Amino acid sequence: MRIGLISDTHIPEAAPELPPEVERAFSGVDLILHAGDLHIIDVLDWLEEIAPVLSVRGNGDHATSYDPNRPGVPDDPRVLVNPVLQYEGFRLGMTHAFPTPEEVSWDKLDELVGRFFDQPVDIVVTGDNHMERIIEEQGLFLVNPGSPTLPWQMRRLGTVALLDLNRGAPPSARIVDLKTL
Repeated sequence: MRIGLISDTHIPEAAPELPPEVERAFSGVDLILHAGDLHIIDVLDWLEEIAPVLSVRGNGDHATSYDPNRPGVPDDPRVLVNPVLQYEGFRLGMTHAFPTPEEVSWDKLDELVGRFFDQPVDIVVTGDNHMERIIEEQGLFLVNPGSPTLPWQMRRLGTVALLDLNRGAPPSARIVDLKTL
C-alpha cells in the first residue's frame, strides 16, 4: 500500500491552491493523509480527486476573527481527531504536532505516544513545523512530510512524502521534493 503524506498546505494563505506537482507526486497512491493546517476544506476536495483522503485539524484550522485566510475547517467526516488507523498490519497514528527527539526526550516514548493516541502505534504521521523528517527510533517510525507551499516557513515549492506499507516488511518512506517533478 502506498500512502501520500502532506501537511501544512496553508491555503489560501500560502498559495491560492495546491501546486500541480502534488498531483504528480501522488499519482497512483492508494490513500492520502493530511496532517493538518489545511485552512480551508477545499484542500481535501482537491486531494480527493487523486485518492481517498483523511486529515487531522491543525492549530491553524480553527476560525479566527482576525485572519480572513483562516476561516476554519468545518466538521467533516474526513477530518479526524488523532486517529489510529490500521493498514497492512501497522497501527498508524496521525496528529498535527508530535515532538521529535531533538525537541523532547524520547526516553519514555510509550508515555509520549500515550499523550497523543489511545493505543500504541508503529508509525506517526505529523506536521506542524514545516520541516520534512523521517525518524526511526525505538521501534517508532515518524514521518513529517514538510509543507508543499511553506517549507521551512519560506514561500516556495516544498515537499510531500510517500509511505509504503507491506505486511511483514518494515515501513519505508521517502520525501519528495516537488521542485524535482
